[in-house]
Amino acid sequence: MDPIDKPKNILNSPELLQYILKTSAYPNEHEQLKELRLATVDKYPHLYTMNVPSDEAQLLSIMLKLMNAKNTLEIGVFTGYSALSTALALPDDGKLLAIDMNREAYEVGLPFIKKAGVEHKIEFVEGTALPILNDLLNNGKEGTFDFAFVDADKKNSKNYHEALLKLVKVGGAIAYDNTLWFGSVAYPDDVKFFEDGDQENESFRECVRKETKELNSFLASDSRVESALISIGDGVTLCRRKH
Repeated sequence: MDPIDKPKNILNSPELLQYILKTSAYPNEHEQLKELRLATVDKYPHLYTMNVPSDEAQLLSIMLKLMNAKNTLEIGVFTGYSALSTALALPDDGKLLAIDMNREAYEVGLPFIKKAGVEHKIEFVEGTALPILNDLLNNGKEGTFDFAFVDADKKNSKNYHEALLKLVKVGGAIAYDNTLWFGSVAYPDDVKFFEDGDQENESFRECVRKETKELNSFLASDSRVESALISIGDGVTLCRRKH
């Protein structure tokens, strides 16, 4: 099993995951995406799974091309694997507004973004997402984005959703990452899912588990969108804005 993707994929069959990666994801992975993925492992050996896995990035890339997306937004960038994947999928005049509180992590991926020749498509904005989203709305950007990808703090997901439903055009899409949270969302609330001996880490993951379950229920019942919870990577929910 390739250690680079195993921790973030909920498939119970290591053999099936390896088949997917070797047959489809890795052969179609852009050279600079692979380089960025490996560089992230070296730089952040305990945090590299904060980037989306390669098969999920591949799915989103194809979706962007099918949508003919040109103007996109990303909340939560880390070292930029999903941002690079998005930029590669966009036309030459396409744009990605990438928001993250940590410019240092983005700098790890920037050399590979430059090498891929897509730096001009990405505008990185360092800061807290909600004020930036509100600034966009106040500056006439309502309904101007084709697609938004959210891979950030889960406690604010509903707040991001309200802003993004205004920023993303009718018929556009919003994707939320980690919506299966290691598969833990399927277990009853009174069952302790994370037990690794690290109480602080266990507490954090259990908190996110609760927030993720709340988000999933909220999105499934939101009449303003059509949504699908997809069992790829650590789970991704795709929403299409209806009105």
